[in-house]
Amino acid sequence: MSLCSRLYDGRGDSRCCDWRSLRHPTRTIGVGVSCEDERAAMLAAGLGEALPLQVAVGELAVRMGRLGDRGSALPRHRRVGPLLLDLLHRDALVESGRAGGRWLALHPREFALLWRLADAPGERVPRDRLLRDVWRLAHVPETNSLEVHVSRLRAKLAVAHAAWLVETDPRGGYRLAAERAEANWTAGAPLPTVAAC
Repeated sequence: MSLCSRLYDGRGDSRCCDWRSLRHPTRTIGVGVSCEDERAAMLAAGLGEALPLQVAVGELAVRMGRLGDRGSALPRHRRVGPLLLDLLHRDALVESGRAGGRWLALHPREFALLWRLADAPGERVPRDRLLRDVWRLAHVPETNSLEVHVSRLRAKLAVAHAAWLVETDPRGGYRLAAERAEANWTAGAPLPTVAAC
């Protein structure tokens, strides 16, 4: 959880940080936002909490506790490249291109594999860790089940022109291609600007 006292004010003030560039803006509390409309816009855009400069320490502690509790909950949706992963539906929805609006019909392990890789985009997840986290195995069996599931997952991702999302790491294991995902996908319109109060 982060506590940020100098938020980007939309006017280009270099002393302020742009909270949208933070790794976990939903777990960030912004203090010092005096305009109610600006606080509302920040909350609507995904900031965890926005407060004026004059806030009681007790209130701040309670709000930090609530954010911390929320941080341990799993999100229902995750955006991965041109896909929207839905944890409740246990499938991936293609959001763009000719296949837009179509579910990929992922097998439960294919979905769990993609969800697990999305836990740490761009980071290598070793084979034994994937077998433990997705297959719930404490040992590494002599099987190619992981490789078969990755191959099937890539084939289904190819329908959405996103087979590039799952990369084989040269050191072993797999990773979600985070840099290419960001370069090949833009998530919606820019955030609206709010007039300064």
